[in-house]
Parts: sequence; C-alpha cells; structure tokens
Amino acid sequence: MTSVSGLQRRPLTDTAGYPVRCTRLARYASIVNPATTPGRPTIWTRRLLRCGLAAGPVFVTAFLAEGATRDGYQPLRHPVSSLALGPGGWVQAANFAVTGILFLAAAAGLSRVGDPAAGGRAGPALIGAAGAGLIGSAIFPTDPVSGYPPGTPALPRVPSRAGTVHNLAAIPVFAGLPAAAAGASWHSFRIGQRRWGLYCAGTAVTMPAAMALAGAGFSQSPRLVRLGGLFQRASIVTGFAWVTATCARALWRVPAAASPDHH
Repeated sequence: MTSVSGLQRRPLTDTAGYPVRCTRLARYASIVNPATTPGRPTIWTRRLLRCGLAAGPVFVTAFLAEGATRDGYQPLRHPVSSLALGPGGWVQAANFAVTGILFLAAAAGLSRVGDPAAGGRAGPALIGAAGAGLIGSAIFPTDPVSGYPPGTPALPRVPSRAGTVHNLAAIPVFAGLPAAAAGASWHSFRIGQRRWGLYCAGTAVTMPAAMALAGAGFSQSPRLVRLGGLFQRASIVTGFAWVTATCARALWRVPAAASPDHH
C-alpha cells in the first residue's frame, strides 16, 4: 500500500498537459505583435514609447512649478488650465502642446507593439485622442473661473467660444483615458494579467471620480470650491501615471525581449 507522504506533488496542468501558468504566458506572447516586424524597426518603437514615459512627468512638473510661482494663483482652488491665462500663460499653453505631442507619440508606439494589455487597438487610439485634446487645449484657452486671474468673476456670465472649445477638448483626456484604462483592464483579465487588470480598473474609476469632484468645485459648490484644483490634479496624475506605466510595461515586456537595435 502506497503512503500518502510518498506521493509527489504535480503542478496544475491544462487539458494538453502543460502547466497553466506557462499556458497563459505562451498565450500572451502569441498575441503580442513583435516590434521587430518588417517596416517596424525596434529603435523607433522604443523612442516613441519613451515619449510616453516622459509625457506625464513633464506635464505635472511644469504645472506644479508654474502654480507655485504664479501671483494670485491657488493650486488647491484653481484649474490647471487657468495657468494659460494672464502673464506667462504661454508656458502652460506650451506645456499642453508638448504633452499632446508626446501622447501622440506614445499612441503610435503602443500601436506598433500591439500589447492587448494596453487596451487592444482602442487603447492607443484613445491615448492619441487625448493627445489631440491637449493640443486643442493649448490653442483654445479656458475661461476664467474661481477668481483667477485676479479681478475676474467666479464663473463667466457667458462662456466664450474659445472656452467652450477648450472644454470640449478636455473630453478625450478626462473621459478617453479612463475608457482606455477600462479596456486595458478587460483585456488584461482575459489573458490572465490580473494585477495589471486591477490597476487599470482602479485608474478607470478613480480618474473620472476625482474629476467629477473637481467639476463641482469649479462650479462653485460651497463644500468643494476651495478644493477643485486639488481634485483635478489628482485626476490628472492618476490618468497620466497610467499612460507612463503602460508605456513602461510595453518597453519592458516586448521590445526588450528582442533588441536588434542594440549592437
């Protein structure tokens, strides 16, 4: 009679006899488009993804520095877009434009990689739309809100055309990025990337929730008016950090595995 202690533990296998974890990894590798296919040189893919890595840190660093030094500006109260108004507003306008271009580059890089955990085809497209929205925000300045620049009313009596277009340009950013993160979460769970899927899901929920609170503050809600800028910054950091992490993941998982550009 064979003793129970003498039995050997065997790894959990699928119907074909392969370990489940290996099967999932093989499935993931099989559906990721290699960045070295003809006409898609790895070196360009890596450069585009590095633009995505830089986009969030560049944008956040610039508006934090501007907000800390601008007279009459209160970062906890006022929106980031208000930095494009008044003297020195060109700095934030340039920040919008440069970050938008970096987002477009990130979208191109992610589409070359074809990582399903980045949201399939829709993910890069939505990130590119956010980049276009940032460029639109650079061209069309927002209306004054919450008393900045100093001497302006809390809300404009009649929204200007430029302010209306600016608000429309913000939709691909504050709605598109959460949608991209939600798609990435769905795809990640399908291919067994649970941790990444949970992070993407958290981004998809947190970013629009924080922006909803910011919008209430900018609409002069008595309880939130003093914190509108803080909630907007939380939303921006959440979404832009996800783009940075997505590009870092693509750089680490796909191009680095096949690096013909390193000689």
